[in-house]
Amino acid sequence: MRSLAVPDAFPGPLGPYRWLYLDLNSYFASVEQQEYPHLRGKPVVVSPAPTEFTVAIAASIEAKRLGVKTGTPIHEARRLIPGIHVVPARHDLYVRYHHRIARALDKHIPIEAACSIDEFACRLTGTQTHEAKGRTIAAAIKAQIAKDIGLFVRASIGLAPNKFLAKIATNMQKPDGLVLLNKNDLPKRLYGLGFKDIPGIGRAMTRRLERANITDMAGLLALAPKQARAIWNGVQGERLLAALGGVEVEEPRTVRRSVSHSHVLAKAMRAAPHARAVSRRLTAKAASRLRRLDYQTRRFGLHVRFVSGGRWRGDAGIQATQDSFLLLRTHDSLWAQMHEQHPAECARGLRQVSVWMANLYAIDAQVPDLFANGGDAAFTRSKAHEQLCHALDGLNARYGRNAISIGAHNMDVGQYTGVKIAFTRIPDASEFDE
Repeated sequence: MRSLAVPDAFPGPLGPYRWLYLDLNSYFASVEQQEYPHLRGKPVVVSPAPTEFTVAIAASIEAKRLGVKTGTPIHEARRLIPGIHVVPARHDLYVRYHHRIARALDKHIPIEAACSIDEFACRLTGTQTHEAKGRTIAAAIKAQIAKDIGLFVRASIGLAPNKFLAKIATNMQKPDGLVLLNKNDLPKRLYGLGFKDIPGIGRAMTRRLERANITDMAGLLALAPKQARAIWNGVQGERLLAALGGVEVEEPRTVRRSVSHSHVLAKAMRAAPHARAVSRRLTAKAASRLRRLDYQTRRFGLHVRFVSGGRWRGDAGIQATQDSFLLLRTHDSLWAQMHEQHPAECARGLRQVSVWMANLYAIDAQVPDLFANGGDAAFTRSKAHEQLCHALDGLNARYGRNAISIGAHNMDVGQYTGVKIAFTRIPDASEFDE
């Protein structure tokens, strides 16, 4: 039973706060500090791979105060903070903590959306939309996380008239902040922010705004909707401007368009044969994920970055498939093209490999091909391979990741190809068996 649950309908007007947004502070690093007492109060960074040539995917509050942040190269973090603790990422642990935090949050208010591994959005209703009740709920949520999860996993909370502003509010006071944005206080409360503080405004859009002589938030918020549409070359600018003004803007429906995996290679894995083994393993993982999602793909792509600094990208159209064997053959064909076109760069080594599958089709949404020849040898072989792949997925789910692997031959690349969390996508538990 939720301790602060209230009915949606109640006598009296609604208040100004319609959304509560929770953003966990320095999430991965905080989880590590909660797990390991010797890391508490110390500068910590989380590394995605066993190499000095990758970047931190999280930095503790203590590390940030000393100039190290997410995206800082590991070797640079060691230079800036001698003795800094560098811990390997444990993505399965972060997913488990995510679900524990969700349960703590749900004791006080229903979760509308898990926006990322470390962010939750909750719609406020009834008396919850008033300041006093909103503050009470926010305090109760923080106390529940401290009780159920631990004192070292903290969060900033924002309350605002829409989800977009509530998210912005969480970044206005860290760590452990609580910021309320009232529509009556807009736009002045936003003037002190930079473009980097606004979701959806990256470096490219910042340059575009500067070319239009918009250099600060006051200038952005003074734009007419027509001007915003012209700068963004579309309705996105007008929508963002409305959201910054407190309007509840309906979010566009997202459609899955691709499945991909990418990996920055540790120094020990940069030789072409090792990189190829990692790339094949990523292909097998992506294929397994494709089957779990009940999609087929009609295009496979490969992208690499060379140690020398160059890049190569290739893709190929294929029959609609979930077949790991067909996808691996397509991968090998593209790899051979890359090697033939760039032999010198391959000899020096590769820094990163990425694979993706596009032109996705949900299996239950496809119209069967009336002209498919069930007796065709290639067609029959592909269907048999798909059934075999599903069986292999089941064995890995039962006996653990890499119980059976068809992507890496005899080379053990498991530690280099584990599940990674993209912050906007929370892996299912089953992905850690792929």
